[in-house]
Amino acid sequence: MSPALTAAAAGFGTGLSLIVAIGAQNAFVLRQGVRRDAVLAVVSICALSDAVLITLGVAGVGAVVVAWPGALTAVGRIGGAFLLCYGVLAARRVFRPAEGLTADGEGAGSRRRAVLTCLAMTWLNPHVYLDTVFLLGSVAADRGSSRWTFGLGAVLASLCWFVALGFGARLLGRFLARPAAWRVLDGLVALTMITLGANLITGG
Repeated sequence: MSPALTAAAAGFGTGLSLIVAIGAQNAFVLRQGVRRDAVLAVVSICALSDAVLITLGVAGVGAVVVAWPGALTAVGRIGGAFLLCYGVLAARRVFRPAEGLTADGEGAGSRRRAVLTCLAMTWLNPHVYLDTVFLLGSVAADRGSSRWTFGLGAVLASLCWFVALGFGARLLGRFLARPAAWRVLDGLVALTMITLGANLITGG
């Protein structure tokens, strides 16, 4: 295998290992995919955002941002509050499952809400910066002249993951036709969001 392919494969594997773990962003993409609501827009935002952040990390921006740790703390507080609010709404749907049973989107208003929520969930989550800008950036730096090929592999991993998660989630549609299944999904989403939000606010 050529050095370029080796670097790209390493970037793909590293990027995938970081992104597959369940988190606020993945839980949101999964729910949108199951509901078939603004899936293309949500997947595009997640993949393009990761591409921008990974590029910044490979370019060495992470080392510069480290000089202002207060910025990440502020983002963490804001993002934590946002995740707590979203988690509470998801918990509410557990007790009012009819709110989660819509299989399709609700038009422009639904798409707008999905896009704004996805943007907030992506750019107000400091863990996204830690994974893409700092961690991937530092690993890429060790690749020397192959760092951009490594970064390309990581970008491709992000794209493949979000496409699979967003568009593959509809395969769960038959299972989630039952109200009890939606309660389980919304319960997991609520638990994930509230836990991550509390951790961000407390600095845990």
